Amino acid sequence: MPKMRLVLVGNGMAGVRALEELLKLAPDLYDITVFGSEPHPNYNRILLSPVLAGEQTLDEIVLNDWAWYREHGITLHAGHTVTRIDRVRRVVVARDGQGQEIEAGYDRLVLATGSHPFMLPVPGKDLPGVLAYRDIADTQAMIDAAARHRHAVVIGGGLLGLEAANGLMKRGMDVTVVHVAPWLMERQLDEHAGRLLQQSLQARGMKFLMGAQTEALLGEDRVRVVRFKDGRETPADLVVMAVGIRPNTALAESAGLHVNRGIVVSDTLQTVTDPRIYAVGECAAHRGVAYGLVAPLFEQGKVLANHLAEFGIGRYTGSQTSTKLKVTGIDLFSAGHFMGGDGTETIVMSDPGAGIYKKLVLKNDQLVGACLYGDTVDGSWYFKLLREGRNVSDLRDRLMFGEHFSTSAIGDVGHQGQSKAAAMADSDEVCGCNGVNKGSICKAIRDKGLFTLDEVRKHTKASASCGSCTGLVEQILMATAGGDYSATPKLKAICGCSEHGHQAVRDAIRDQHWTTRAEVFTGLGWRSADGCATCRPAINYYLISTWPKEARDDPQSRFVNERMHANIQKDGTYSVVPRMWGGETTAAELRRIADVVDKYRIPTVKVTGGQRIDLLGVKKEDLPAVWRDIGMPSGHAYAKALRTVKTCVGSEWCRMGTQDSTQLGKDLERAMWRMYAPHKVKFAVSGCPRNCAEAGIKDVGIVGVDSGWEMYVAGNGGIKTEVAQFLVKLKTAEEVMEHTGAFMQLYRLEGWYLERTVHYVARVGLDHIKRRIVDDAEGRRALWAQLQAALDGEPDPWFEHQAAAVDTRQYIPIHPVSSGHTEGSAA
Repeated sequence: MPKMRLVLVGNGMAGVRALEELLKLAPDLYDITVFGSEPHPNYNRILLSPVLAGEQTLDEIVLNDWAWYREHGITLHAGHTVTRIDRVRRVVVARDGQGQEIEAGYDRLVLATGSHPFMLPVPGKDLPGVLAYRDIADTQAMIDAAARHRHAVVIGGGLLGLEAANGLMKRGMDVTVVHVAPWLMERQLDEHAGRLLQQSLQARGMKFLMGAQTEALLGEDRVRVVRFKDGRETPADLVVMAVGIRPNTALAESAGLHVNRGIVVSDTLQTVTDPRIYAVGECAAHRGVAYGLVAPLFEQGKVLANHLAEFGIGRYTGSQTSTKLKVTGIDLFSAGHFMGGDGTETIVMSDPGAGIYKKLVLKNDQLVGACLYGDTVDGSWYFKLLREGRNVSDLRDRLMFGEHFSTSAIGDVGHQGQSKAAAMADSDEVCGCNGVNKGSICKAIRDKGLFTLDEVRKHTKASASCGSCTGLVEQILMATAGGDYSATPKLKAICGCSEHGHQAVRDAIRDQHWTTRAEVFTGLGWRSADGCATCRPAINYYLISTWPKEARDDPQSRFVNERMHANIQKDGTYSVVPRMWGGETTAAELRRIADVVDKYRIPTVKVTGGQRIDLLGVKKEDLPAVWRDIGMPSGHAYAKALRTVKTCVGSEWCRMGTQDSTQLGKDLERAMWRMYAPHKVKFAVSGCPRNCAEAGIKDVGIVGVDSGWEMYVAGNGGIKTEVAQFLVKLKTAEEVMEHTGAFMQLYRLEGWYLERTVHYVARVGLDHIKRRIVDDAEGRRALWAQLQAALDGEPDPWFEHQAAAVDTRQYIPIHPVSSGHTEGSAA
């Protein structure tokens, strides 16, 4: 029996998700043809903002690559726009970029034509430099413009407009957001939350013109000025319109299908005009509603796939939506009737200093709306209460404080921040975009033996769309896989000497108060009496970080660089990097370095990316003398420790500087330079939002603003660049010291050996970090005090050899003797 012919018009997220669901149910029922107007495979449109900001690449946001279409026998016509539907012959006609036409016949036709951006009908809207923000081409055009021009105006203060503005700022442009409404994101936030958002973004350098109505765009060769109806003007080399979208219905209308605010469909997603033709996604109008959020579109896709597979039992009855967003590092959530109204009551908690605002709306003892700013950890719980219509009279006095304080089933927060995942029922939704609940994730982890986040995404789709649930998925993965879980695809056990994972070893050392390697090996039944090169360094770190001053550091359990206190190079010589506090040095230090280079004939001197000087090619036997003659502290460039604190010149010298970044950088470095950690750690302090010290890709990044400092954590500029996440805004340098020290101590206590901060934070969740560092002032001060106590009296291994347990015999050169053995040059 020949296969039926299925044609999909539109290669976006909604349509291709319907195909994915169909292939699960009936992989051999259809010959499938897909037409996409863009010359790309299916990609995640939600993640265009990180691409614009330089945080991700286009390749990284592809959902289904070219190979996926081939593997499933799907004919993809990328870069082809369907221009006509012949419903009598059941044929679609498409045209490519060169005007060549092709036809494809169908037995079933799915329209997933999405939406198109609305462009303000003002003079000058067709000038070069005036763009919408909808697809890869728009994004690339904005990136290109940012490289050549300075002034950008974004018209529209909704989510898309703010993300465009943020991305252009990160590309170095001077950005002004124009918004006709009195506050930002008025559809997702109430006025108070919208004002808080504006204040925070202004502190980062974004400019706003609120209540402004655009009259014309002026320019000749390209746009140069935006003029407003009140007569004001502002320069603009680039204008991005983000003022809304409209369902893309022109093709359907030309085919005679019924259109009313979208292509009108029934509960089976069939068009009411022609049952052979379906519509899904932003172009479809169901019961008078056209949805623009991804979660409802994916729900539609499941129902559509059910009918295409000829099961015929699914019905789409509409979606109750919530919005959980991260706008330029600020968490936002809203759901239901958050504006309130007749017959409703509101409960409000506002802490402007901490950047937190919560508003709950109740009616007849039921939660009917919620608006959260800055702290959205309980958003999914509030949404669950809202959907279920649960009577919350018994929770009313605790409701504002979230799930943990409102229910008795949660238990302790715990040192790994897993309480939220542990408390969730299997039926609770984790990923709103894809409709995945906790039970489905746990079942996939157990049944398929999943151990990494990427594996969970692949098998369940959880966290694969907007990514806001990533931390929660990680926590569920940890709780389900237990000691087998790894933040990276490494061996499940710590090494071949044991069946225990990193967390199990850490927990045992703490719970049993073990202070020696022998106690660990005996207590946990190690297969090897002395361990191996993989487990010995890890256990040594866990011992000395858990019980400082009690457990003794074992130099023989460290890697060669850490034993030698210098980095070995490929020719067998060593690299010496003296510490320069905050990247600042003096003429005397430079003279000593120059004298050492001449005296020991060091072949290469290089300035590092961390604002220090690296002496390359030092002979092993010369190391102690080089350290002595330089007379500067060890830079720990060889260690799992604080490497550098990169700074800009800050307000002391720079005319743009708002804070003294150099002094704060030196203070941070002097306070923590002797600190060992699970992996190398790098800080940066920038004196203004221009961020010349590149604080956005450091383990701790501090950025000066007019009113104080912003703190970012878990960045990484290594093999895979990871952008740091906003943690908290602080007023004083003393607060920065305390928060940074507390975060470092938490990482030292909870991080796994060789786990960078980016992977640690991804594993435990940023919400856990905020609870321990931002929300718990007493606990934060205790962590900072613990770190200071641990570092007090720690020796400099370059000069305090005995205290640092440095075996100086290792620097004595080895000479061959006639017998074929080797011996040292001295006894």
